[in-house]
Amino acid sequence: MAEWTRAQMVEAPTAFDAARAIARQLGAQPEAGVTRFAFWTPELLDARVPEGDIFLELLDPMEPVALTRARQRVRFRRIYVPMTRVEDVCVAAIDGVRAGSREQLGHFYAMAWRDRDGGWHRILDPMASSLPFGPMAPAEVYDLHEMQANRADRPYWEGLAGPQPHKFGPVPNILQIHVPTATAGGTLASLAREFDRLSERLRRDLPLEPADELFLGYDAVQLLPVEPTTVYEMGPEFWTESNQGPEEVTVDLLHPDTTNWGYDVVIAGMAAVNPALLETGRPDELVDLAASLHNFSTGPIRLILDVVFGHSDNQGLRALNPHFFAGPNMYGQNLDYRNPRVRAILLEMQRRKVDFGADGVRVDGAQDFTFWDPSIEKLCHDDEYLQLMSDVEQHVAGTLYRPWFIFEDGRPWPQEDWELASDYRAVVEAQRDDDVFQWGPLTFAHNTPFLYGFWLSKFWRIKEMLGVGSHWISGTANHDTLRRGTQVNPKLNINTRLGETQMEILEKAYDNPAVSMLTYVAFPGVPMDFLNATARANWGFIRNQDDRYGVKVVAEEAISLKWQVDEYAYSRPTFFRRLKEMGYATREELARFLEFLPALVEVTDYDLDEIARLLNAVEPPLAGPETFSPRVLKAIARAWMDDMHDYCNVSQALSQLDAGHVGFMRALRDFRHRHPWLRDNYAPVDHFDYVQPIRGRTIFTALRNRPEALGGGQAFCITHMEGGETEEFDPLTLRVPGLEGMGWELALRTPNIGQDYTGGPVTLRDSMGLVFTRGL
Repeated sequence: MAEWTRAQMVEAPTAFDAARAIARQLGAQPEAGVTRFAFWTPELLDARVPEGDIFLELLDPMEPVALTRARQRVRFRRIYVPMTRVEDVCVAAIDGVRAGSREQLGHFYAMAWRDRDGGWHRILDPMASSLPFGPMAPAEVYDLHEMQANRADRPYWEGLAGPQPHKFGPVPNILQIHVPTATAGGTLASLAREFDRLSERLRRDLPLEPADELFLGYDAVQLLPVEPTTVYEMGPEFWTESNQGPEEVTVDLLHPDTTNWGYDVVIAGMAAVNPALLETGRPDELVDLAASLHNFSTGPIRLILDVVFGHSDNQGLRALNPHFFAGPNMYGQNLDYRNPRVRAILLEMQRRKVDFGADGVRVDGAQDFTFWDPSIEKLCHDDEYLQLMSDVEQHVAGTLYRPWFIFEDGRPWPQEDWELASDYRAVVEAQRDDDVFQWGPLTFAHNTPFLYGFWLSKFWRIKEMLGVGSHWISGTANHDTLRRGTQVNPKLNINTRLGETQMEILEKAYDNPAVSMLTYVAFPGVPMDFLNATARANWGFIRNQDDRYGVKVVAEEAISLKWQVDEYAYSRPTFFRRLKEMGYATREELARFLEFLPALVEVTDYDLDEIARLLNAVEPPLAGPETFSPRVLKAIARAWMDDMHDYCNVSQALSQLDAGHVGFMRALRDFRHRHPWLRDNYAPVDHFDYVQPIRGRTIFTALRNRPEALGGGQAFCITHMEGGETEEFDPLTLRVPGLEGMGWELALRTPNIGQDYTGGPVTLRDSMGLVFTRGL
């Protein structure tokens, strides 16, 4: 290993070529009875640590470890094995190491080095395949070859094999899922079981309920990130050592139970699976989910992984050496993409993660992949690195392939005028492949379809979409837009026609039949729905690890109480248990506290001592704890996050689903499946506009013509987006070029239009829509 590593450093054409070759060997890789270990450790050169003080530390449990237990105390036998160093890379090859699998736990490991005073220090493996106790604990040696050999979707992958790597292209539509809130179980295993259950019901032609149909009619599932995220800032740690000796150590083990929306990554462990999402503690659960989707009874459903390499939380400084970082940013730390070792390691992490069996990759925050160019004294976007991401070849079940790539890129964000200046096409135009997609402008953050005037204010973006939107992900509801919607001041000009209460308004805005009709029939591109929105469940910024800024985050999220929680919901025994135990028995009591908190956070410049003092002086006294202090405020913030996480679980909303609405939404998806040409940009003969004069309402009309090469035919869509009721009129008599003539048939109507309507004069109100077809 040392000789090979030295040869790469000497003979490779460039430092980056050498780094990419060496990156393939990093981590722990068991094969043929020998486990190879390799670490990139420039910090040891910085500290002038002699090679004789560098070891691989193996930890072998002396008693059974139950990964499904919440807490346990286990003794480990400790073994130090000398390592060989080649410049900034340390290697070892050891026989007798036990590799983990679905059935057994492997050895745990890390690097260890001894300082001149005899003190020991540990270096964790950022390339780990299995992290049962999170990215801040020793990793587990894991047999990925066995995991791949036993995967249940091997025939799916073998069917894609060919002389050249298979290239995945776009799908008709996508369902976005946050694993911890998608099922009552909140794990990858429980989600896989849900798809297995649905697959079996469809195979046996059993009746479906609305809760079933929520998941059906999609060609791909995009998971919010499943990488390990941050840990509790002030503890408890999931791996705590005591009674340490040179040959034995006792460890207090906690099952990881953090809640997170997925984007607070520490970069270390990106090739592994977040242990908080694993029911069994085995990374095989992600392979099992891929297999459940690929083996679905009505046809394969693709798996898209959301990867976050544009930043690291500050906790990454604990897990990675300083050479990974290029300085702080608003999220935590920038990564040093120009360092060839870092560049290669990030790409290798991506390769290993996607090898779990993903067909597509969504890249979060691609506008954040930047570097400082001193020659022009400017921060530049690293489009070359984004291209390298798209070029990575995957290998699953003997099949070489390249996934379909989607980028979220809103450059020049965070420039003040980014919403106006961004064209959302920077990556599409820069990449070599013609099937690279970006999130479109109605899918990006800061979309508020419940404000009056929203749709006309976005009309210029819609016109852009018609011409270039074929390579955009479309739709207004996703993890980011729904979260932003809950942060809007309810005193703004809200479209009260969407519902009687603020909860109804928010839910209907992001799960709107007319908007979905527009997305699936009128707009080009690939529609994406967010499960929490289509289930009319709740959603927000979920992260219970914060200590320093947790109170501030809750102050920013406090307004979501007005949008998502009414008195009835709060009163239900299953919801907000922790806050009730702290003294907030009613929503009104909590709301009063949350009126004061954001204002005090701002006026005190987030001084927790001063905030507590002022809260204690409020008259009449606030409900909740008898006395506020920084410690108490942090406890309230933690309770808020944990309660909101439970409140957002989709299983809580299933009993309230409307069968007619859910069935209509699935019918829209089926319509798109039957007419994949709708993904294409508008041709000169196509039409999109709003009905004029406006007369206090926004009504869109869209006429789309299927190309003659595909058999011809037309689809006409009319949607009432906002405003007052229309007079009775016949939509097919509107002055829309190409609409003239006979032969039109009603194909779809929103469920708020009576089933007896089959055509002719109609009165449209907010959120109503119709689709007619001719010759299709």
